[in-house]
Amino acid sequence: MSESTAPVVVGVVPARYASTRFEGKVIAPLSGKPVVMHVYERVMQSQRISSVVIATEDERVRQALQPYSANVVLTRADHPSGTDRVAEVVAALDADIVVNVQGDEPLIDPRLIDAAIQPLLDDPAVAMATARRRIQDQDFLEDPNVVKVVCDKRGRALYFSRWPVPYVRGQSPDVSLGCYWQHIGLYVYRKDFLLAYAKMAPTPLEQAEKLEQLRALENGHTIAVVETEYASVGVDTPEDLQRVQQLLQQEQGENRAHA
Repeated sequence: MSESTAPVVVGVVPARYASTRFEGKVIAPLSGKPVVMHVYERVMQSQRISSVVIATEDERVRQALQPYSANVVLTRADHPSGTDRVAEVVAALDADIVVNVQGDEPLIDPRLIDAAIQPLLDDPAVAMATARRRIQDQDFLEDPNVVKVVCDKRGRALYFSRWPVPYVRGQSPDVSLGCYWQHIGLYVYRKDFLLAYAKMAPTPLEQAEKLEQLRALENGHTIAVVETEYASVGVDTPEDLQRVQQLLQQEQGENRAHA
């Protein structure tokens, strides 16, 4: 890519049918269309992404999306993670930067996607970027399913953990301290780095925390972390789907009110 050529940014939405807690959640109906179609449409609204692909291991997902205009690609079924699924898809694509948006995040904010892409446009040394949001809910702080991130002064990730980090000596973990951040599971990679990253062996901290992004840190790579006010609302259970439905209706009502 020459300096005068804008980088090609491709969005990939991994959409695995075989979810453990909620099988087929990515094609569960939400306001008249599959969950993952909402994700696809929001990623398409990004100002920096040129094209979007849904990557799935199951023919049922492709069939459910046939009535829509989504670009769907079937991948191998034995990938251990969504990152590996994304890497398989982009290996054959013309792309400089790849955005991995989870297929169960139907309320993802396109502005967050653009913000997360920016560090890779600004600094050639940044191979990967993600996002964080200040934790203001004590339940989130204590929930191991809500991943926390600690960053340096430049907004580069130092560590990710399921535990409330940092440890504040002499005090119990409390959101009122204002030092806790939730990691938002949106990832941006340079294509070459992503392909190499997918081939790296799992690392000790990654295996201990069950957090794949630690593999990058343990191998000495920089992860830029942008701040956002977007509250991640994923669909992991049927109850989550009902909650997202209510939030989506509320959002649509607000949009009509401002129209």
